[in-house]
Amino acid sequence: MQSSQIRVGRAVTPDGVLQDAVISIEDGRIVSVEAGAPAGGDRAGLWAVPGFVDTHTHGAVGVSFGDPDVAANQRAIDYHRTQGSTTMFASTVTEPIDKLERQLAVLRTLVEADELAGIHLEGPFLAEEKKGAHDPALLRDPDVESVERLIAAGGPALKMITMAVERTGSEAAARRFTEAGVKVAFGHSNADEAVTRESLDWGVCIVTHLFSAMNPIHHRKPGPVPVLLTDDRCMVELICDGVHHAPVVARMSIDAAGIDRVGMVTDAMSATGKGDGSYVLGELEVDVIDGTARLVTTDGSQGAIAGSTLTMAKAFRFLVAEVGCTIEEAAVMTSTTPARWHDLLDVGQIAVGRWADLCLVDDDGVLHEVIRRGSTIL
Repeated sequence: MQSSQIRVGRAVTPDGVLQDAVISIEDGRIVSVEAGAPAGGDRAGLWAVPGFVDTHTHGAVGVSFGDPDVAANQRAIDYHRTQGSTTMFASTVTEPIDKLERQLAVLRTLVEADELAGIHLEGPFLAEEKKGAHDPALLRDPDVESVERLIAAGGPALKMITMAVERTGSEAAARRFTEAGVKVAFGHSNADEAVTRESLDWGVCIVTHLFSAMNPIHHRKPGPVPVLLTDDRCMVELICDGVHHAPVVARMSIDAAGIDRVGMVTDAMSATGKGDGSYVLGELEVDVIDGTARLVTTDGSQGAIAGSTLTMAKAFRFLVAEVGCTIEEAAVMTSTTPARWHDLLDVGQIAVGRWADLCLVDDDGVLHEVIRRGSTIL
C-alpha cells in the first residue's frame, strides 16, 4: 500500500473551503481530508482543487484523437494531463462511418486501459448550415444503420455524441443513444426554440459549446440559447479562451444557468501545445495564427473557427482573471459539474473515496502543480 499526504493552504471540498488542508492518499485514492498544521513551503499559498475534467477535446502536440497510432494518442493525453486535465474524453470530428469505426477502435483501447474516461463523437449528424469546422460533404441524417454501427463500435467507451436535433431521424437516434448509455449533446444545429425544447424531452442533456454553431439570440426570435440556459435538464459547455465568446457572455451564461450546469471544455485541436502553423482537422486544412485556429479557405479569407488551442489550465485562469469567478466557482465548472453530468463518479471532488486527482493553483488561478491518482505529474 502506497500512502502520502498533500498539505495546502486551502482545499475546495464539497463542504466548502478547508483551511490548512491535509489530504491523505492511499493507493491513489483519497482516504481523508482534514484540517491540520499550516502547510510549509510553496504549497502554503496554494489552493487544491479537483483535477480538471475535459469532456470535449480533439488532440494536442500535433496529434488528432483517433490517429491509428495508439502511442500518438497517448502523447496528446499526456500533454493535456500536464495542463491539469486528469480526466478526459477524446473527441472526433465528422468522418465517414467506416473511418469513425476505426477511430473508435483505437480510442476504445485507451478507455479500456484507463487512459481516457470516454469517447465523444462530434458528428457526423450535424447541420450543413452550422457546420463550423466539419466537412459538409460528410454530414448526414442519423439513419438506423449508422447509429447502430457507432454504438457497436464504441461499446461502453462511447460516452457522448453531438447531434443537430432538427435532422430527419434525430428523435429516434437520440432515444437510442440514450438507451445505450450515450449522452446526447445539442450542437452544430440550426434548430429553433421549439425544436430545441422538444429535443430535451428525447433525452438530450448536454450542449456542445454554447453559442458556437447554433442560432443566436434575437429578442423576437429567441432561438435555442435561452432554452438551453434556463432548462435544468442540460449542462452547457463553454470554451473560455477569449475567442469563442467574450468574458461578459461567459459571465451572463454562468449567472443564468448556475455553476452546477456550466462545464468548461477546451475543444482543443492538434495544434494545442505545438504552436502556430498548418494542421489538419478531420478532412479539412486549418491554419493557426496567434493561437487561433481557423479553416483554410480557397479565397484566402478567414474561415470558421476550428476548435481551439486552449488548455484547461488556461480556461481556469481565464475564469478567475477575466470572467471574475472565485476559485471555488471555477473549480466546480472545470471539474465537479462535468464529472457529475457525465456520471464520472470517481473524480470531480476532493472527497474520501475519489481518485486523488488534484490541481494546485494560486489566488490568481494559475496552475502550479498537477497530481493524478496521488502521483505528481507536473
